Amino acid sequence: MASDEFDLVVLGGGTGGYVAAIRASQLGMKVAVVERDKLGGTCLHRGCIPSKALLRSAEVYHTVSRSSDFGVEVNDLSINFLKMQERKQGIVDQLYIGIQYLMKKGNIEVFQGEGRIMAPSIFSPLAGAVAVTRSNGESEIIVPKHLLIATGSRPRMLPGLEVDGEYVITSDEALRLESLPQSVLIVGGGVIGIEWASLLNDLGAQVQIAEFADRILPLEDAQVSSEMTRLLQKRGIKIYTHTKVLPDTLVKEGGTVTIEAEKDGERTIFHAEKMLVSTGRTANVENIGLENTEVKVERGVIQVNEHFQTAESHIYAIGDVIGRLQLAHVASHEGITAVEHMSGLNPLPIDYSKVPKVTYSRPEIASIGLTEAEARHEGFGVNTGVFPFKAIGKALIYGEHDGFVKLVVDEKSNDVLGVHMIGPHVSDLIGEGALAKYLNASPWEVAQTIHPHPSLAEIMGEAARAVVGGAIHL
Repeated sequence: MASDEFDLVVLGGGTGGYVAAIRASQLGMKVAVVERDKLGGTCLHRGCIPSKALLRSAEVYHTVSRSSDFGVEVNDLSINFLKMQERKQGIVDQLYIGIQYLMKKGNIEVFQGEGRIMAPSIFSPLAGAVAVTRSNGESEIIVPKHLLIATGSRPRMLPGLEVDGEYVITSDEALRLESLPQSVLIVGGGVIGIEWASLLNDLGAQVQIAEFADRILPLEDAQVSSEMTRLLQKRGIKIYTHTKVLPDTLVKEGGTVTIEAEKDGERTIFHAEKMLVSTGRTANVENIGLENTEVKVERGVIQVNEHFQTAESHIYAIGDVIGRLQLAHVASHEGITAVEHMSGLNPLPIDYSKVPKVTYSRPEIASIGLTEAEARHEGFGVNTGVFPFKAIGKALIYGEHDGFVKLVVDEKSNDVLGVHMIGPHVSDLIGEGALAKYLNASPWEVAQTIHPHPSLAEIMGEAARAVVGGAIHL
């Protein structure tokens, strides 16, 4: 069993891990990445990229299906689901090749296999050496000065609703479907559940959503959640909130899954071809050797300080495994911050209130900062400005004009506390909201920014003017 020494070993080659490795290489470190599957992790292979590729195909199908509204007549429109899957996989493969190139460019050594953290031993006086077991059974030990844990997460399952791949699936299995189901029950109305509801509905499936909370997307502003509910229901999606599915009533037979759910003491029976369980994600903290360290795990996630150090100062952790915002761009930024801290660069701690979030449904949702309810709960006096996309010329031209932009503003300081969007391409528009939040901009400053006309971006200026009752086109 051979051993190698590195300045940094990254356990997990997902978005956070490989980005951290690249930054460490830029800073002159000798770096290794241990990955049991493929570089790119969940985001590239089972999450962000493949799901958005399918969402884009669904969006194109929806657009073409109403092409006559644009004066374009199309005959014999049909879905080639396998072609959609092939396109999705082609995008994933291209990006995967790109990550492998970046590893070679940075002289980052990649160890393919299961990594397990070792206790202090003859190899290292401190916990943190990693034993790597390859698929052929061979093992080797790599010894780092610093260890970065970036093992990510997996779909959370409800007891009694375990995945079987045929009747009960998660987003992982949904991405590998070879044919479209005619009907789907989605358990969970959070981001992932809503994205799949939108996608499957656009491709012709009958969709039902069972959400335990009193509204879908419970972490978004209430107005945004209400608007999305209205729009999904308008599309024929059935939404049941404050609804608890009862796993002990699950029946799987004859190509149909049947389950009962309870709401306000009354029971409803759901029938569907597939049940997609979307109830959050669980951090991957098991079987990586944490018991050989002083690293603390509470409520299922690794505990870290603002620099992402664990209870052992040479061991850091980032991404889903620390249970903060489980977003790919957050993991990347955490990885960069951790590496720069261990390099002595004293980076600024991450302010999670300045992180944008996106739901890639139709229409999209994007937000940053406090919702109106959160701001009031924290004691702020609040002013708001809301402006609809139906009053934006480019939205009418584009043919997608549902939704709005809402600014939440501190009435005392006049700083923007939150920006909440639902509408076309808001995943691209939220960047301006993120900058406004980062710079503590006021509505006046946002309104003074000249936006091109016609453009969707005009809505930011109009929403800012609406805070003080000065919106021009409303």
